[in-house]
Amino acid sequence: METGDGVPVSSRVSAKIQQLVNTLKRPKRPPLREFFVDDFEELLEVQQPDPNQPKPEGAQMLAMRGEQLGVVTNWPPSLEAALQRWGTISPKAPCLTTMDTNGKPLYILTYGKLWTRSMKVAYNILHKLGTKQEPMVRPGDRVALVFPNNDPAAFMVAFYGCLLAEVVPVPIEVPLTRKDAGSQQIGFLLGSCGVTVALTSDACHKGLPKSPTGEIPQFKGWPKLLWFVTESKHLSKPPRDWFPHIKDANNDTAYIEYKTCKDGSVLGVTVTRIALLTHCQALTQACGYTEAETIVNVLDFKKDVGLWHGILTSVMNMMHVISIPYSLMKVNPLSWIQKVCQYKAKVACVKSRDMHWALVAHRDQRDINLSSLRMLIVADGANPWSISSCDAFLNVFQSKGLRQEVICPCASSPEALTVAIRRPTDDSNQPPGRGVLSMHGLTFGVIRVDSEEKLSVLTVQDVGLVMPGAIMCAVKPDGIPQLCRTDEIGELCVCAIATGTSYYGLSGMTKNTFEVFPMTSSGAPISEYPFIRTGLLGFIGPGGLVFVVGKMDGLMVVSGRRHNADDIVATALAVEPMKFVYRGRIAVFSVTVLHDERIVIVAEQRPDSTEEDSFQWMSRVLQAIDSIHQVGVYCLALVPANTLPKTPLGGIHLSETKQLFLEGSLHPCNVLMCPHTCVTNLPKPRQKQPEIGPASVMVGNLVSGKRIAQASGRDLGQIEDNDQARKFLFLSEVLQWRAQTTPDHVLYTLLNCRGTIANSLTCVQLHKRAEKIAVMLMERGHLQDGDHVALVYPPGIDLIAAFYGCLYAGCVPITVRPPHPQNIATTLPTVKMIVEVSRSACLMTTQLICKLLRSREAAAAVDVRTWPPILDTDDLPKKRPAQIYKPSNPDTLAYLDFSVSTTGMLAGVKMSHAATSAFCRSIKLQCELYPSREVAICLDPYCGLGFVLWCLCSVYSGHQSILIPPSELETNPALWLLAVSQYKVRDTFCSYSVMELCTKGLGSQTESLKARGLDLSRVRTCVVVAEERPRIALTQSFSKLFKDLGLHPRAVSTSFGCRVNLAICLQGTSGPDPTTVYVDMRALRHDRVRLVERGSPHSLPLMESGKILPGVRIIIANPETKGPLGDSHLGEIWVHSAHNASGYFTIYGDESLQSDHFNSRLSFGDTQTIWARTGYLGFLRRTELTDANGERHDALYVVGALDEAMELRGMRYHPIDIETSVIRAHKSVTECAVFTWTNLLVVVVELDGSEQEALDLVPLVTNVVLEEHYLIVGVVVVVDIGVIPINSRGEKQRMHLRDGFLADQLDPIYVAYNM
Repeated sequence: METGDGVPVSSRVSAKIQQLVNTLKRPKRPPLREFFVDDFEELLEVQQPDPNQPKPEGAQMLAMRGEQLGVVTNWPPSLEAALQRWGTISPKAPCLTTMDTNGKPLYILTYGKLWTRSMKVAYNILHKLGTKQEPMVRPGDRVALVFPNNDPAAFMVAFYGCLLAEVVPVPIEVPLTRKDAGSQQIGFLLGSCGVTVALTSDACHKGLPKSPTGEIPQFKGWPKLLWFVTESKHLSKPPRDWFPHIKDANNDTAYIEYKTCKDGSVLGVTVTRIALLTHCQALTQACGYTEAETIVNVLDFKKDVGLWHGILTSVMNMMHVISIPYSLMKVNPLSWIQKVCQYKAKVACVKSRDMHWALVAHRDQRDINLSSLRMLIVADGANPWSISSCDAFLNVFQSKGLRQEVICPCASSPEALTVAIRRPTDDSNQPPGRGVLSMHGLTFGVIRVDSEEKLSVLTVQDVGLVMPGAIMCAVKPDGIPQLCRTDEIGELCVCAIATGTSYYGLSGMTKNTFEVFPMTSSGAPISEYPFIRTGLLGFIGPGGLVFVVGKMDGLMVVSGRRHNADDIVATALAVEPMKFVYRGRIAVFSVTVLHDERIVIVAEQRPDSTEEDSFQWMSRVLQAIDSIHQVGVYCLALVPANTLPKTPLGGIHLSETKQLFLEGSLHPCNVLMCPHTCVTNLPKPRQKQPEIGPASVMVGNLVSGKRIAQASGRDLGQIEDNDQARKFLFLSEVLQWRAQTTPDHVLYTLLNCRGTIANSLTCVQLHKRAEKIAVMLMERGHLQDGDHVALVYPPGIDLIAAFYGCLYAGCVPITVRPPHPQNIATTLPTVKMIVEVSRSACLMTTQLICKLLRSREAAAAVDVRTWPPILDTDDLPKKRPAQIYKPSNPDTLAYLDFSVSTTGMLAGVKMSHAATSAFCRSIKLQCELYPSREVAICLDPYCGLGFVLWCLCSVYSGHQSILIPPSELETNPALWLLAVSQYKVRDTFCSYSVMELCTKGLGSQTESLKARGLDLSRVRTCVVVAEERPRIALTQSFSKLFKDLGLHPRAVSTSFGCRVNLAICLQGTSGPDPTTVYVDMRALRHDRVRLVERGSPHSLPLMESGKILPGVRIIIANPETKGPLGDSHLGEIWVHSAHNASGYFTIYGDESLQSDHFNSRLSFGDTQTIWARTGYLGFLRRTELTDANGERHDALYVVGALDEAMELRGMRYHPIDIETSVIRAHKSVTECAVFTWTNLLVVVVELDGSEQEALDLVPLVTNVVLEEHYLIVGVVVVVDIGVIPINSRGEKQRMHLRDGFLADQLDPIYVAYNM
């Protein structure tokens, strides 16, 4: 037995080799250390094809030939020759009649005038631009034609002038403003065609925007143009002996017609002189045109059917065109019908909307008679919904002489010109062709005939037969151009002389479109001549009738099924359209979100419809589209009337609309998003894997082959330093010792908002002040040792003195932020709660706050009668205490630290004297603090590390603290940095709120600050005190902003603390700089850490949270099983340290929580050590850097709080990651917070902009969260700036926000519930 390659397969070796080959075939793993073999790679669901989907079953189609193009002897050899003939033999024959806005004939252009004026234009273009030696325009050059829609005569003269001069006209729209919809792309077309001259009319030239000097400005993206006015009075007369050179039609370019693509780009289709002539001949034959017939034209005469019939073919046959401008149609939609009657016109060229408007405006006009019409050409007859307009029009006007066989839909495309047209017949017995097709079949590209009774069918009319002299076939829309089967929808392709030949200047795109060789199923080309793709989807039905079901440009492929934008528009309009939205002012397009196309519908709503009406309409549209097309609509947006970008003839500019939608500047007034129903390719929810048991995991210091994630700061016991304060067990003793040995050494300096010293304290001043406060507590407060005292002070010196006064009296102080005088109602209850929960026996404060607590406003917020005794320290006794209290045991309580966590929980922790001293010593060693140093502190002094730095460290280490209350920065944002510069400070501490204030408030002032002498070059460490993941974007922008003022980029770092240990990490003066790593956000959701390169998709930068403090040990544990984890695994950070808090202080006495958070042990491994659980997820990573003690440095990265993390789809999400994505989504989003409600994700965004932008945010927020996080947003709430509550540390209070949302207290601008 052999394989295909002739290798025997029965031997044993080959199985081994086979195994090796298979191994080699497997993709290599990325060569990054600490990389996990991912068993979870989140794969998006791929839509599996439906086994029951219809498949084409017919035979392969045959190409269809049109009738022979019959050569009539008197046909002219070129179009210019025709003009010359009629201009000389029938100069008085009318060629074109134009109308004013009242419908009165404005001007009649005769064939004689057209001939002489075109000659004049031709002569002037060739001889009067530039110099004799250097003419600006030579034969073959391209020239722009810029004429308004109400001046076809001037356009016609200019167009034929160009043909006579053998230059190439490029007709374009009149640019109305410099920023017209799509005008930039027109500029690109002109540039690529090398256009330098624009022909225009006098009136149009006067109407163009002008600069103050009268120059026409260069339009955005346009080349520099010479504007040339073509009115006869401005032109020189050609000499008698000058005649244009009239040749037979050849392969030179005749004109370039512009085409706007799906993405808004504009291409120029080149039409040769022979194609132009042949096209006119084919139309003449197909439509049976004869000399001197009258034709009414409502279409745009610059391109497409309007140009081909109303400007070109009409001249070939000496016909009379009655041109109806768009402006007249707006005033009087019946005007075209009135002109048909008045001139007894034989032919009219209209679009289905002109028929529709005429129906709406028609009110029993008695004198209408349409019996003269032999042909009503419906230019957009290929549009699936034109059939309803044709039927309705016939229905009403049949009684006015309109015959059924007169209606002639046609199909055209810029590339293939006229693709097919229904021929006018005299036989009224032969009904036109109709197809009733199953919509479901069409989405799979299959033709299935259905019955009219059903809703989910598409009724299409034929667009007649293939053009004379052409061959047509249908090929598969994607891949190899293979012929379709007879029951399959394909792209129609045409082979003929009368087509465009290329996209001007774009050879690659030309090849794709103009040089297609359709193949049979066996792969053989069906013809040696190339075909042209028409961009139309359809099929050739029985009897050679051509049916079009849509355009390639309007195709949307959703989960593998094809839907046509036009069909969806038709369905939307069928839902009581006239009540809520304007017909023809509706756009359907698709946007790509999460690897699939999603359908978006945008419509203009009528001004009188209410929100309630609109929502009813929207939900009905969704149901209709769902039942008829079996596809979900991703977003439905209604905008105010007349706000969508228009094309020059009043249609909707689709690509601009899509662009506005994607960039969030559409300003809808109603939005309905349905991501839940139509996003079906999300990854499967994650199933948690059972953890491995301890036995198989632990070997020495390894966990399943990885180093255990543990690290520690320097050992406090082994550091030899001359720390005098060490010999004292208590801070109160250190202060007394300093008051004796260095009485006049300044410990504290408080600055006011002007940056001058408001107050300062020396060692002895602080000692004496504390003594007086101790006396006051004992005598006036009658307090015993161990009683709790609430200190309610603004940030300053009084607070410090009161704290040490409590220690001197043996009381336990609790610092409390005072109520905000402007906001008592919300801030006072928190004060009251802390006072009650901490069981304070008395409350000490200043005289001012004393009054505030007893004020009328306070009485409205809380029950003032239940305050404990209030002592006012502005009025102190004059005596000293008999003795200063000395605690009996270092483990007794020194103070209580109360703080509100980000989840809104008020938690007080107990700090013993031993922990307080150990804490101060640890900071002293890390920051190398001693009496000659100065440290600037701009923090709130009420809890955590902020309080310790403000009140305790200076007394322990003896350094001078320059205190800057953060609230003073609101009036003077530069206060902190100016102080740092003025005092030549090397170390400074601040909060994120302060850093943000400086970044936002001083961003534009760096130059003036430099001029004022601000110099930050001495700063070694600038530490942000925080209890969260480092805000890397903020610290980086702060560093970048102040780099010019000397700030070293490596100086900025963060600290990390939490409730169980107020400071775990803090960047010291020595040791390596903080490092940043990039991790895969998708892996984090699965509690994995996977390092990736910077800039790779889904990467998230994480900055180390400073260095681990001396005396602190850290381990990473699994929060569920409490087992130790390996290096670079994400788990809960556990900490063991002498300055851990000793427990929660609560009246509820929740013992289990207490022991779990403060006295946890690992479930295996080192089960003896007692750890405190921080409640934060993070990971440790050993770096290549060395620590101060020469060991390899372990970096700690904090990812986020366990309490805040959201469990969605079985994965763990951190709110900050989703919020970062949302803030990036739109410039007007200033802040964002997310939380879950039931199992819905709620996104609250603060809007900095006008309220009309509010609804723009809904789709953008939904998109970005889907794309980056694979989550569907349930509710988007748009609120005013400042609604998202933020605590004193600058952390978002998401749970308070959630409560506010549920209680309906946010007063939002808009709430969107996604379906």
